[in-house]
Amino acid sequence: MDKVEDNKSEIKSEIKSEIKSEIKSEIKSDNKGDKKELKGLDSKLNYKPDKPFIYDYSLEQLQEWVKEQGEAAFRAGQIFDWLYVKRVGSFEEMSNLPKALREKLADAFAFVTLNEITKFQSKDGTVKFLFGLHDDHAIETVLMRHNYGNSVCVTTQVGCRIGCTFCASTLGGLKRNLTAGEIVAQVVQAQRMLDPENERVSSIVIMGSGEPFENYDNMMTFLRLMTHPKGLNIGQRHITVSTSGIVPNMYRFADENTQISLAISIHAPNDELRSKLMPVNRRFRFDEVMDACKYYIEKTGRRLTFEYALIGGVNDRPEHAEELGDLLQGMLCHVNLIPVNYVPERNYVRTPRDDIFEFQRILERKKINATIRREQGHDIAAACGQLRAKHTEEKEKRERLEKEKEAQAR
Repeated sequence: MDKVEDNKSEIKSEIKSEIKSEIKSEIKSDNKGDKKELKGLDSKLNYKPDKPFIYDYSLEQLQEWVKEQGEAAFRAGQIFDWLYVKRVGSFEEMSNLPKALREKLADAFAFVTLNEITKFQSKDGTVKFLFGLHDDHAIETVLMRHNYGNSVCVTTQVGCRIGCTFCASTLGGLKRNLTAGEIVAQVVQAQRMLDPENERVSSIVIMGSGEPFENYDNMMTFLRLMTHPKGLNIGQRHITVSTSGIVPNMYRFADENTQISLAISIHAPNDELRSKLMPVNRRFRFDEVMDACKYYIEKTGRRLTFEYALIGGVNDRPEHAEELGDLLQGMLCHVNLIPVNYVPERNYVRTPRDDIFEFQRILERKKINATIRREQGHDIAAACGQLRAKHTEEKEKRERLEKEKEAQAR
């Protein structure tokens, strides 16, 4: 009798396992079309400079290039060291390389040029940079100082097409993807600023302008470069990637087998409200996003962070907190509550302080871990896209005035 019961138990276990595999397979196959679309988007918006950026190359790729030049393999390690440990800004400074090799490097590659258009420093130590790229676009990078170390928030795209109604990054739309090297250069630039203080960048958040999972391949190259033990050697557990819910690449990321944290911009407890706040929800439905979240947790065993921007009178009522708590119960997750930043171009107001704490209390009563994001750089317009939007507006105004002058002169 015991053997029969054991057999029944084994059969049930096998059936459950098979059903789970079939469900995962169906979910992935449902998103195959989207994967093709995303790859098409990547290639369409990818930027190809006249010369490849040296920061785009991994150590292994540099080893291959050095070999093709007939040089000793150890030269690649020296180049990598100059880039990420000594952090020079030109090939000429790589003094332990033969002059002929330095000339070959200069002929074959370019350094990413980040021209500092402006820089603002907050009372809390936060520094916001507006960098000009060599094709006349501008991007933002933020250096944040915490009691546990220095963190850099990087941008992955010039502009954004996700269209979140509370975010300044989407104003003006999406121009192009950044290369991996252009993302790398933001961290290197921040590290150079810290070098005189003998401090280092200890963590990275990929939460700047743009949707990282729509620039997936370049983002992953960047991550591998940042975590390389012979480079900046930033621990995987000290890096967080944020996505608005690009479902096919959420599955890809879960399968990457990294220790890098994932955050999902959720901002609403249901499909209808999320579609109003985040047009991307019409492309990848709320239930699809949640299924991908559950797959990520099951696959990696890692806690997922849900980012929730509180907007006064829109998504911050007690009933929203109740619904969100019910939705997330039983999930290995954490909710990061973010009082919305004031953006002049958007007609949203901040949630009152007492209402923020009440929202948190409701989640915690439902056993959902929830914290309120500590504001940084509030006095310097540190929200994504604000500085770039202002710069773009002023630039367009100047160009318009110049054209008017030219027309009058004719």
